[in-house]
Amino acid sequence: MKIATSKELFDRAQDVIPGGVNSPVRAFKAVGGDPIFFGKAEGAYMYDEDGNSYIDLINSWGPMILGHANKDIEEAIFKAVIGSPSFGAPSRMEVELAELITEMVPSIEKVRMVNSGTEATMSAIRLARGFTKKDKVLKFEGCYHGHGDSFLIAAGSGAMTMGTPDSPGVTEGTAKDTLLAPFNNIEKVKEVIASNKGEVAAIIVEPVAGNMGCVLPKEGFLEGLRSLCDEEGIILIFDEVMTGFRLSKGGAQEVFGVRPDLTTLGKIIGAGMPVGAYGGRKDIMDYVSPQGPVYQAGTLSGNPVAMAAGYAQLSYLNDHPEVYDKLEDTTKKIMKGYRKALDKYKKDYTMNQIGSMISLFFTEKKVADFDTAKSCDTEAFGKYFRHMLNSGVYLAPSQFESLFISTSIEDKEIDQIVSSFEGYLKSIA
Repeated sequence: MKIATSKELFDRAQDVIPGGVNSPVRAFKAVGGDPIFFGKAEGAYMYDEDGNSYIDLINSWGPMILGHANKDIEEAIFKAVIGSPSFGAPSRMEVELAELITEMVPSIEKVRMVNSGTEATMSAIRLARGFTKKDKVLKFEGCYHGHGDSFLIAAGSGAMTMGTPDSPGVTEGTAKDTLLAPFNNIEKVKEVIASNKGEVAAIIVEPVAGNMGCVLPKEGFLEGLRSLCDEEGIILIFDEVMTGFRLSKGGAQEVFGVRPDLTTLGKIIGAGMPVGAYGGRKDIMDYVSPQGPVYQAGTLSGNPVAMAAGYAQLSYLNDHPEVYDKLEDTTKKIMKGYRKALDKYKKDYTMNQIGSMISLFFTEKKVADFDTAKSCDTEAFGKYFRHMLNSGVYLAPSQFESLFISTSIEDKEIDQIVSSFEGYLKSIA
């Protein structure tokens, strides 16, 4: 594997871009080595600037569910670009995509387009506070909702009822309005809400966590949040930036049968283009300006190119629900191959999977929350990552990220993925 061009680009990038990357995890700090710079991608494969090919198991962190360079999506993008890449004004396609989203996700009665998942979650929190006229928000340890100030909060000492800033630049005042609880622990949530009676505007949660690795909700956890929010007049927000349209046509909320008040969505609604959205109950969404008093705006919101790409992808998913069976079948084949190799070499690791999301955790503990996720051997993960990279398989460069499978992965790629993993186990035996 040659990486001379990637090395040269990274050296140049460090002179003009903080850390040489535009998003921190790309720097490979968690796995060692330097990042790979990519030039193109097609189907199940990405190709770096040196001509090396890799089976892609990140898929732009989820949105390339149909694989890279899908012809229908490319055609929609080309057609939109010819019309103009930006109007800064309303267009037909944003209406049609909004109609499609509300058709596919019953809890979303109205939707507002934005430009990223972070913008979606920030806007949803502001809306929940404005609608309820309450200030505090509860989030869960290990759930990532973008880089908005309210979300960059870590647990304080003692009872987890008050946050402290987890990044310079986040004020103590912001932290005091962000409450914390452990994921999958409804009793702790009840304690936190009771300690802040009448002050909590919203509970925001990834219904399936993807940013401490793939962590599934325990039976009754999401249902418990729904009941508690109903009892206390709290807005329940599902952050489906990762799970929306990936786990099913209706997202995780369809899979688990729990209806949130607001939902946030990300780049999958733009087939990988920079886009996001938040939507939900009509009475809440009507509180957004210009219809209501909660202000939120964006010059590029509803960008025609992103809308066209998203409409092409979501239309396909809506018309071909069998896609989800194929995705799960592919993911389970990979999981089966991994388990067979682990048994052969007598290694005890933990694997979590739902639909086309999957994580291998380098710990013997069952991973159900952030504390158990943090028990992982990150050094071992780094060795695994580098072995797979050298074998032509591109993983998320962090133990604490889910993998995302695309429909482009066939048996040939599955065999290479499993064979590469077995090679890793053999190398450390």
